[in-house]
Amino acid sequence: MAMNFQTRVFIDDPPVKIGYHTSSLFIGSCFSDYIGTIMARYKFPILMNPFGTLFNPASIAANLENLVNRKVYTPSELKFHDGLWLSFDHYTGYSHPDQENCLGNINSSVTRASEWLKACDYLVITFGTAWIYIYKETGKIVANCHKIPQSAFTREFLQPQEIIGSYDRLLSELADYNPKLRVVFTLSPVRHWSDGAVNNQLSKSVLHYSIQEILKRHENAGYFPSYEIFMDELRDYRYYAADMLHPSEQGAQYVWEKFLASWVDDSSKKILAELEPLIQAALHRPVNAGSEAHMRFRNNMLKKTVDLKVKYPFLDLSEEIAFFKEA
Repeated sequence: MAMNFQTRVFIDDPPVKIGYHTSSLFIGSCFSDYIGTIMARYKFPILMNPFGTLFNPASIAANLENLVNRKVYTPSELKFHDGLWLSFDHYTGYSHPDQENCLGNINSSVTRASEWLKACDYLVITFGTAWIYIYKETGKIVANCHKIPQSAFTREFLQPQEIIGSYDRLLSELADYNPKLRVVFTLSPVRHWSDGAVNNQLSKSVLHYSIQEILKRHENAGYFPSYEIFMDELRDYRYYAADMLHPSEQGAQYVWEKFLASWVDDSSKKILAELEPLIQAALHRPVNAGSEAHMRFRNNMLKKTVDLKVKYPFLDLSEEIAFFKEA
């Protein structure tokens, strides 16, 4: 009898699967970035973290409400610190020495994401931590502290009833805003080690309990067990990056393959299989770029890419076509 050296996590099939003919918005902890980046690489129609990486449920909910309300940020909502204008709702990528530039980028992103959320099929939310930081000057929860001294903030812990209550309201608002929207919750396996081992586990437990209670209340919500896959199927540090906290590329790829197998429709899997060799070829940097052999390879891949674009006109292959033309 063959021995099984893994504990397998059972994954429920969703009632409606994700594919090339559905669109998704990924928001939340950096684990959304891992899966979202892979999906973007394979040309799935997705929008990823329009506010930047968000870790706690309160900031995620507040920013989703900002999208539903089509919020327009004003100069009074920015703070100038260490030579940069910044928003406590956004990550550092939006910070800029010029206030108008900072504000313009933020509002452009919100406008685009509001329109995307209104029309998309799936919203994937990843919780990272139940610990929050409140800026003393305003009394508001921040999504990012922007390396401002810790003395400017109060650190608190979200209780399950707070999370459940805010998402009861949010999911009702989302259902009105986009009636076809399905919501998928995931729990990030990334450990917040600065909180300490005990507090990190307490945080993950509260988030997990809150998600399960939210699912009981909302039929249009589901759960993908990314946390469980890492904890139970990948109990080995080779699946972690050098900091031993974040997933390695191999670990993220493993979870993506689980997501692909259970949550992506069969027709899209077939398209992805045809697309895979072209994507890999475009990532290849040849040593003999000017050789006759490489020219034949390039022309062959260009033809295959153009043919695939004709076959699947909804795929955006402009970067690959440009690459093979110029390589």
